[in-house]
Amino acid sequence: MLLRILDRLEEIIISSLMAAATILIFISVVHRFGTGVPLLYPYLIRIHISWAQELCIYMFIWMAKFGAAYGVRTGIHVGVDVLINQLNARWQKRVILFGLLGGALFTAIVGTMGAKFVIELMSTDQVSPDLELPSWIVYACIPLGSYLMCFRFLQVSWTYWRTGALPHHDATHVDGIEVSAKAPVALGEA
Repeated sequence: MLLRILDRLEEIIISSLMAAATILIFISVVHRFGTGVPLLYPYLIRIHISWAQELCIYMFIWMAKFGAAYGVRTGIHVGVDVLINQLNARWQKRVILFGLLGGALFTAIVGTMGAKFVIELMSTDQVSPDLELPSWIVYACIPLGSYLMCFRFLQVSWTYWRTGALPHHDATHVDGIEVSAKAPVALGEA
C-alpha cells in the first residue's frame, strides 16, 4: 500500500513538474514575442516574468532527480549487458546484484553528501538570483532524489534476489489497453 502511494507520488511529481515547466516556458515565449507586437506592447511590458527561466531550470532539475529514481523502478535506464549475458546463471545473478547494490551505495553516498550540503546551506542567507528562494530549497532535490533512487535500487535488488526478475520496460505497452489473442500483430495482418 505504501509503495503504491510512493509510486504514484513519484509519478505525480515528475509529470506535474514537466507540465508546469512546459506551460511556463510557453507563456514566457509568448510574452517575449508578444512585446514585439505594437498593439500588445503597452500591456505585456508591465508583466515581468524574468524569473520564469530560473524556475524552469529548477523544475527540470527536480524532475530529473525524481525521474532517475522512476527509471530504476521501471527498468527504463539503458544498460550494457552483452558480457553479463555470456555468464552462467549463477554468476549472472551475482554480477547483477553487485551492480544494483553498487548503485544503491553510490546514490546513498551522493544523498548523504547532498544532505550535509543542504543542512550547511540552511544556516546561510543565500538565495537564488531571480526568485530569491532560499538556496537550500533548490538544492534539496539532491538528497531527496538520491535517497529515493537508493531506495529504488534496494527495492529492485530485493525483488531480483527473491524472484530473479528485473524490471523491464516494454515500449509497446499502453496502460488500460487489453491485448487480445485475436488482435492483429502488425498493420499488414489486419
